[in-house]
Amino acid sequence: MNFSLKSKLLISAGVIASAAALWHLLCIFGGPSWFVFARAPQQIIESAQQGTLLAPLGTLIVAGLMFACTVFAFSAVGLVRKIPLIYPALITISVLCILRGLVVIPTLLTSADLDLWQLIASTVWFYVGICFTLGSIEQYTKAKAAKLLACK
Repeated sequence: MNFSLKSKLLISAGVIASAAALWHLLCIFGGPSWFVFARAPQQIIESAQQGTLLAPLGTLIVAGLMFACTVFAFSAVGLVRKIPLIYPALITISVLCILRGLVVIPTLLTSADLDLWQLIASTVWFYVGICFTLGSIEQYTKAKAAKLLACK
């Protein structure tokens, strides 16, 4: 298959989402110290320490959402079969990832302590959001062009 640059960016975003999902799943097996290292919310860390279900279930949900991002990205570029609601999903993922990337800005402006992990994570998710945005624009344009050709 020959992919355009925007499709390659969308594929890279899907790979990153998968890697992040795997990282989240590894936290379940790594235990409380992994949740602490991953900067999980305090409630999740406490759940992991106490052995309650909140940490593993919450982590499974987050990982599932990240894997869904991968499926939508790969479906959009044709690596897996087309799935329903691809365009609304790509746009929603784009917006959420960009917002996640921008969440670090208030912290950078108001805090004297720079959390390198937060800065890296925000940068990565901002990149993923941009990739989803560019990929969704390309896929929408291709679908629109295909519809125009079908009408002729």
